Amino acid sequence: MSRKASSKLINLDQLFKVVIWLIPLSITAIFIWILSDIVIGGIGQISWAFLTTNPLDAGRDGGIAPILVSTFLILAVCLVASVPISIGTAILLAEFTPNQNWFGRLVRRSLDVLAGVPSIVFGLFGNAFFAQTLGLGFSILSGGLTLACMVLPILIRSTEAGLRAVPQEYRLNSAALGISKTSTLWHLLLPAATPGLLVGLVLGLGRAIAETAALIFTSGYVDRMPTSLLDSGRSLSIHIFDLSMNVSGGDSNAYGSALILILILLIINAIAAWLGSKYNYLYD
Repeated sequence: MSRKASSKLINLDQLFKVVIWLIPLSITAIFIWILSDIVIGGIGQISWAFLTTNPLDAGRDGGIAPILVSTFLILAVCLVASVPISIGTAILLAEFTPNQNWFGRLVRRSLDVLAGVPSIVFGLFGNAFFAQTLGLGFSILSGGLTLACMVLPILIRSTEAGLRAVPQEYRLNSAALGISKTSTLWHLLLPAATPGLLVGLVLGLGRAIAETAALIFTSGYVDRMPTSLLDSGRSLSIHIFDLSMNVSGGDSNAYGSALILILILLIINAIAAWLGSKYNYLYD
């Protein structure tokens, strides 16, 4: 190879390195820009009264106590409905369905398509099925079940990937010791696949807690304190949307609510990371 050609390859290699470094740095810079804007706009609103009092004057004044309660109730319904189904389906796909089986391929393709469906479609489905057909109306239960349908594809695929990542020796050694398949699943494979499940939970909760379009048609706009799962409840994302788009003078409380939403997401990510590192330490 000539010296000129070698020099061109070196320059091209340097260019690729610069591009590879610029991409993550750009993403990080955008995140810091958005986060700093929300922190600057919302830090002045954060107080104990803001977290524990009801909204006043259409949300311009007061706090977000019923909004937080509704948000956590919606997430609780979502998790209770989606986690058992996702774990069961992932076990079926990973442990009892061969890769080339037509049923497994059909289910996986369906999950991949559902993962890309716009949230507004899930909202219309939730309104038609849960709110109207089942008679749940605009309620926390309707919103949580709709979000469960949204996060199921993410949870199932990530849990399945976690189960498939468990070394085959675990299964063979367990069978050699005479341990039943059920015991192997619950006491060995699922704990070892916990990091994959946690990844799915973080991604699913991140999508669910920030969802607006699907909840407008299912959980509703009401900002009073819910007394049951059949009450309508406004989530944080809908509250932020309403304050910023429909309420003049509501930007300051919208910034404060957005900051609380980001803090909740960071706490969820931190807990998931801690649990993941704990299980990795136990099963390495």
